Amino acid sequence: MAKGFIQTLMVVAAFLIGGWLTYRYFVPQTKSTEDATVLLEKIQAVAKLITVEGQFSEIYNYNESDGWMLNLWDKKVLVRVRATVSAGYDLERLQMEADPATKTIRMSALPEPQILSIDHTLDYYDISEGYFTSFTPEDYNRINQRAKDLIREKAMESNLLPAAREQADKILGIIQFMVESAGWKLVITDEPVYFGE
Repeated sequence: MAKGFIQTLMVVAAFLIGGWLTYRYFVPQTKSTEDATVLLEKIQAVAKLITVEGQFSEIYNYNESDGWMLNLWDKKVLVRVRATVSAGYDLERLQMEADPATKTIRMSALPEPQILSIDHTLDYYDISEGYFTSFTPEDYNRINQRAKDLIREKAMESNLLPAAREQADKILGIIQFMVESAGWKLVITDEPVYFGE
């Protein structure tokens, strides 16, 4: 009886080893390759002041239907959008002038706050395509752009820009304190500031 058990054990072991060797050497292994070309197209000097950031989340439902109830050409997808929206000021339009004789710094008023950037990610869920249609790269690009536009609209409706203005007022207060601590005077004017007056 022990002899039969040993023979059965050897057959099972041989079968397992054979299966492992077959899998290891004869079943094609998936290999992923990546290739990327990254080009720096342009470097541009900017003067932007981000005063606040807002975190937004959105569920976007895209549905394209032919109007018939056949679902042959229908496409729909559910997309979760998460975005960080930065608001603040483009300081390139800010003008400053220092007058050492009167120890006065004249600065133009800050422009209106604006949305400076939207950094968003999309997660696609529940993608369903018709029998004769499928999503194209152009569809995904259009969905991406529409999702970003919706985030921009919601950011404009939110209190993000008023919060950016409030934070900028605090920063201007700090700048004024620093200037006055150095014995100078800060004058903020709505009129254009010209150098060399």
